[in-house]
Amino acid sequence: MKKTFMFALISVLILASCTKVKPVKTIENLKAGIKGETTASAKYAAFAEKAKAEGHDTIAKLFEAASKSERIHAANHTKVLASLGEKMDDFKPEFEVKTTKENLQAAIEGESYETTTMYPQFQKEARAEKAEKAVKSFTWAFDTELKHLAFYKNALAALETKTENTLPFNYYVCPTCGNTYDKATVDKKCAFCGTTKDKFTMV
Repeated sequence: MKKTFMFALISVLILASCTKVKPVKTIENLKAGIKGETTASAKYAAFAEKAKAEGHDTIAKLFEAASKSERIHAANHTKVLASLGEKMDDFKPEFEVKTTKENLQAAIEGESYETTTMYPQFQKEARAEKAEKAVKSFTWAFDTELKHLAFYKNALAALETKTENTLPFNYYVCPTCGNTYDKATVDKKCAFCGTTKDKFTMV
């Protein structure tokens, strides 16, 4: 009787694991997010080099910090994807490098899309599929991109008014969630994930 019960229990567990529905839309969104964040990281690193070449050192620092942040978002999305038993497809980041002013405008357009359309949709669909780890990763990225958007808008305004000397020259990036601070406003603990300041990366 005991053996029969154990066999039945094991059979039920195996059946449950086989019939568990994967969050198909969330998996698709994680892959899109990884591609977008990896591309953004490479793009912003290239934008930083262009800014340096044009003598815009403070703007270069911002691009460098954002590049590190986007790499963290991509890594977080990748971890969640792996936890769902999936792997990211191979791809090559594609982007254009223009003048620093045009690069800032491109960055603003990209961050605006992510904060008004992409991540809100990803969060909604992950919640619907009860993919909580994905919700967290998408939320960390969304919250950070809002800050990047504000930084880029401020940098573009400074570039246009020739007041770049008023821009921050150092930034802190949280290694856990990618949250980005300028040196003047950094918190003792990350406002998004609680990581302490001593673990932040300074750019």
